[in-house]
Amino acid sequence: MAERSFAKEVETLRIGDGEIFHGEGILAVTKALLQSGVSYVGGYQGAPISHLMDVLADAEPLMQELGIHFEASASEASAAAMLAASVNYPLRGAVTWKSTVGTNVASDALANVSSGGVTGGALVIIGEDYGEGSSIMQERSHAFAMKSQMWLLDPRPNLASIVDMVELGFQLSEASNTPVMLELRIRTCHVYGSFTAKDNRAATFSLRDAMENPVRDTGRIVLPPANFAHEQEKVAKRWPAAIDFIKSRRMNEFLGAATGDVGIIVQGGLYNNLIRALEVEGLSDVFGKARLPIYVLNVTYPLITEEIVAFAPIRKRCF
Repeated sequence: MAERSFAKEVETLRIGDGEIFHGEGILAVTKALLQSGVSYVGGYQGAPISHLMDVLADAEPLMQELGIHFEASASEASAAAMLAASVNYPLRGAVTWKSTVGTNVASDALANVSSGGVTGGALVIIGEDYGEGSSIMQERSHAFAMKSQMWLLDPRPNLASIVDMVELGFQLSEASNTPVMLELRIRTCHVYGSFTAKDNRAATFSLRDAMENPVRDTGRIVLPPANFAHEQEKVAKRWPAAIDFIKSRRMNEFLGAATGDVGIIVQGGLYNNLIRALEVEGLSDVFGKARLPIYVLNVTYPLITEEIVAFAPIRKRCF
């Protein structure tokens, strides 16, 4: 049974191109998924993304109109196994669960998907749960992203940035044939705001198309000798493709003052906290007009060496 009903709010997900969407972070994520032409979504309950599963469940009638398969998975492992649909087919799909404890349950299926690589965009929406207000031990998702070489997005907590990162996350996944993780903290899930919407769209290649025209690429099966080739592919092909995409789309941001002796490098999800701290110290206004340079990592893995090198030398100190 859902924690709460979003039956009224999900009607706002029907708005079209150019209209202004007002609402909560998790509703913005759902709208971004609908705008991205996904074929399937699923996941397993767990704070702080439990409400995202509630929204998806309440939006199921709308998703059925678009031909999107929704599944409330029995576990994080079964949710991760859904992503295998994107290995051989250009199917975009997203799954969601809670941070490190959920990713641990999903790690077997997730490691296999990341080894074989994906054809369609595969997005894992992680309810990150460390820091203030955490309900579990202090562990982070970075280790799992690095272990399996999956890219990790951490958008600034405003609705426009969140929606952009969801849409770019699918594109990054397809450009590098790699599953992408997107982490959302509790405040990000529940932040209110607005953004300019686009039309919802059905997938150009559907689950029905996949079933009627089955494809089997034995090179994507994670068994010797193919799995050894996967590891070479990660380094020689997927990593450079991801770096090129992140740089060309300017997914990370340079904000605040153009110059200064001191600069700050911050994960996107912590940006609002940083601005509030700077405001208290008289170094920023409430709208983020900071008096020192800030390099915002909306992509926390992989790091873009060239961007860090370009940001650091002109500062006496970076934090």
